[in-house]
Amino acid sequence: MEKEDQLKLNEFLEAWQDIPQKTKKAFIQLKDHLAGKNDVMLTFNERPGITYSLKAAHLKQKKRDLFAMVDVIDDDPENRWLSVCFYDDMITDPEEKGDFVPEGLFGQDAHCIDLYEWSEKSLSYLEKRLDEAYENAFKEGL
Repeated sequence: MEKEDQLKLNEFLEAWQDIPQKTKKAFIQLKDHLAGKNDVMLTFNERPGITYSLKAAHLKQKKRDLFAMVDVIDDDPENRWLSVCFYDDMITDPEEKGDFVPEGLFGQDAHCIDLYEWSEKSLSYLEKRLDEAYENAFKEGL
């Protein structure tokens, strides 16, 4: 992650007071999962009152700018929730936890899975989807 993005992310996390649903904890777990992968570039974009977005791109990806985006939905800062989005053709959703979003990710079809509270089971499921998208992003570069 570029230094400027890291500073913005750190400031955001320091200011974020977690709620009983532990969405901050969930966001950090997903961020750390992505940061632990080889050849991944993370970027952080702020749109206060709308979203805070952590974007993950594989350095070998050629067709698209990212393989996953973890959005902190900020329409109610006292009750933030997460929406994890992928290009629709990069993941499967065997438990049908997500929603198809036509042209929802940079004009391409997306698949987004929302998370309203920390849950080991839900986070494990999301991490598997992140892993799947990561592998497919790598294959795009071959």
